[in-house]
Order: sequence, then structure tokens, then C-alpha cells
Amino acid sequence: MPGFDPQSLVATLAPFEAAGRVWIAYSGGLDSTVLLRAAAAVRERLPGPLWAVHVDHALHPDSGRWAEHCRVTCEDLAIPLRECRAEVKPGRGESLEAVARTARYAEFFALLAPGDLLLTAHHLDDQAETLMLALIRGSGVHGLAAMPLVADLGLGRLVRPLLGHPRAALEQYARTLGLTWLEDPSNREPAMDRNYLRQLVLPLLRERWPTVSATLARSAAHCADAAALVDLAAGRELAGLGGERPGTLSIPGLARLERTLRKAVLRLWLRRRGFLGPDSAHLGRILDEVLPARPDADPLVAWRGCEVRRYRQDLFALRPLPPVPTGPGLPWDRPVLELPHGLGTLERVADAEQMALMGPVRVRFGVSELSCRPPGGAHQRPLKKLFQEAGVPPWLRPYVPLVFAGDDLVAVVGVCACAQTQGVPDHAMLTAAEVPLTALAPTAPQVRWSGHPWESLGYFR
Repeated sequence: MPGFDPQSLVATLAPFEAAGRVWIAYSGGLDSTVLLRAAAAVRERLPGPLWAVHVDHALHPDSGRWAEHCRVTCEDLAIPLRECRAEVKPGRGESLEAVARTARYAEFFALLAPGDLLLTAHHLDDQAETLMLALIRGSGVHGLAAMPLVADLGLGRLVRPLLGHPRAALEQYARTLGLTWLEDPSNREPAMDRNYLRQLVLPLLRERWPTVSATLARSAAHCADAAALVDLAAGRELAGLGGERPGTLSIPGLARLERTLRKAVLRLWLRRRGFLGPDSAHLGRILDEVLPARPDADPLVAWRGCEVRRYRQDLFALRPLPPVPTGPGLPWDRPVLELPHGLGTLERVADAEQMALMGPVRVRFGVSELSCRPPGGAHQRPLKKLFQEAGVPPWLRPYVPLVFAGDDLVAVVGVCACAQTQGVPDHAMLTAAEVPLTALAPTAPQVRWSGHPWESLGYFR
């Protein structure tokens, strides 16, 4: 078995000239200890200054002692250390291991500045385990590609420079140098899937096939090539399938594709939108329930962190919708009103005299049975009709702020002003997110809605 040489880091990182900081994800375990020590040995040849980051998940009583160990080790090597604390709260049916990983990578995501590199200590045996777990889950070629050597992460890049090295070579390097490292007791619990493979399955396979980790990693590399080809074909189709709204897909365009290619396009689209890919069951429901639904239907397919919906001829992928604010309404007695549940802010531009003339102003949501007479209109019209004409999907309508002056509805923000007893001049009609509140003054105040979750789709601008 060839030994581990720190010079391999230099070769792996050579393509990244003039990087920002080079971060080592340092847990204190064997693998990250070897990576930290190897990086310290070649720090003068790295593409940027060397730093370390330690994430404390607070899942073990000794986690504070582990953080202190990492702190002392980095001080001895003169490597600056950033310490982070991740909050890990698994939901019902969620894997503690998976939730901890998500929390850890959220810290890494927030840490990296443009040009930064994050180096993790995943090695050859980790790659073999990842492929086997993907096989057991029934993953496609993207899952079977396992872990890439380089990937985007936030504003920086994630690099796994030890993927070609077996754990045994890393342990040999550590023992030769007399390094000390931490042992997390949870790594010995076979109840966790990865530990089960590591402790019980792979040792048995190695008895029969000694190079099984390298062989499995090679299969993962072949799957990565196949996945790249699938994405290439899907990307060519996706380029011409944009819907009317930014970030949406044209349903008629998708329908013209062969089913297998349609699946690939949907997976690529969702990945580019930043969502976890759907499993086969959810993907099948998108194909068989959402795409062929009537244009006026309101189908929904949802999985963790994603909701796929349609409106008219566009397919949408959205974060889960927040709760609709309830109650008698929000008093609006200042220029900027912060809306609840991450719905952004409303800002009005009016002088003090105009604002005083308007009387008490409040903002309500989800009152669908109201009517409004748009400027220049002769009659009151149901909000449902106004929303339809403005192209606002049914599932967004409860979140549209409704502005009241006293008891009068004076604006459906992002849709239109509402003429009341004193009338609103025709020129005040706006269909963007700046809407005249009322015609109590010759120059009506304006409302601007910003920071809401649907700006990227072009709504209410």
C-alpha cells in the first residue's frame, strides 16, 4: 500500500491559483488531523493562507473538551482556528447523522468568502461507503457518483484532497509522526448506517476482495461521467424551456420531451434552483399529476424543503409557503412596515400631511371575499378576478398585502389601487409593487413591497 505524502495536497490544489483562505474542516478525528498536519507541512505552497474551522454540534458531553483539543493543536501549528456551534434538532423520522451534516455544512456555507477553499478529509473508504449507501437507497447515476473531488459551496469551493487515499494510509502517516487525535464514540455505533457498513460489511468484503474500496470508488467515477453526460443533454433542453415567469419551466415545452429526458430536465432544473432532488415517487407524481393537470387546477407535490406547483402553463419550484398572517391587521403608523413570517417590508413614500389625511392605516392578509373598484373602473370587482387578470396564482393570493385606510380597502399591493368614495385618477393605476394608497391628495402616497419570497419570480415588483 503506497504511503500518504503531503505533497499530494500541492498537486490537488494547483489549479486554484490565488485563492482566498484555505480552510481545513477540523473535527479532531484521525482523518482531519492528518489533513491539518499535512497542510501545515506544505503551507508555503498552498494557494492561500491556511486556516482551520471546528464545528461543535453539542451532541456529546465531551464536545467542549474536543473543541479545546482542536484549539491547542491549531495553536501548536500556528494555524488560526474559527470555532462554530451548530444547532442540531432532528425532526420526526429524520436521521441525526444527516441533520448534523446539514447543520455543519450550513456553517461552512456561511463561512466561505469569494475565492475561499474548504478542504475536508473524506478518503477512499468514505467514498466506497457513500456509493454503497446510494446503492441501498436505489439512487440514480447522480447519487452513485458519490462525492466529487471539487464542488461549489456558498461563495467558495469544497475540495476533498484525500479521496484517493485509503484510511489505512492516513493512519500509518499519523502513527509515523506520533500524532494524537480524538475518537468519537458515536463512530462505533452500528445503529448508524455508515458505521454498520464500515464495521461489519466492508471488512467482510475486504477479506474476499482486498481492493474493494478502490474498485467501488472507480465505479463511482464512471457514474460521475455518466451523470455529466445526462446533465449535458438535459441542460441543452433546459436552456429553451423557460416559462413566462423567471425560474419557471414551460409545461407545454416539457410535454414535448421523451419521458426519460423529461425526468433528467426536471432533476437538473430543481438542482439549479437549489433544491434537494426528488425521489422516484415524487418525480413520478410531478410527471403524472402536475404536468397533465388542467391549467386552472392547483396540484402540489412536496418533499423536504421544496414544493412543486403549476399555474397556467408554468411549473414552479418553491420553498414551503409560510403561514398566512391572521388577525385584525397590522397598524401602519411609520414609513416602513416589517411584515411577519419573512414576507418582507412595505414602504410608503408620503409627506406627513398626506399621511395624516389618510387616517389610521392597517394591513391585512387573506381576506379573499372583498371587492375593489380599480381606478377608471365603473364597478366593484371581486379580488379573485383582479388576481386572475394580474396573473397571481391562487396559492400566492393570501399573502398579498391589503391596505386599508379606516374601513376602506385602498390598495391591493402589487395589483392595483382601489378607488373609494373620493375616487382615484386613472393615471394612479399601477400594476407593479408601487401602488397609490388613496386619492386623498393630488399626489397619492406610494407603497413599495420588497424582500418577499417571490421577488425572484418577478411578482409584485
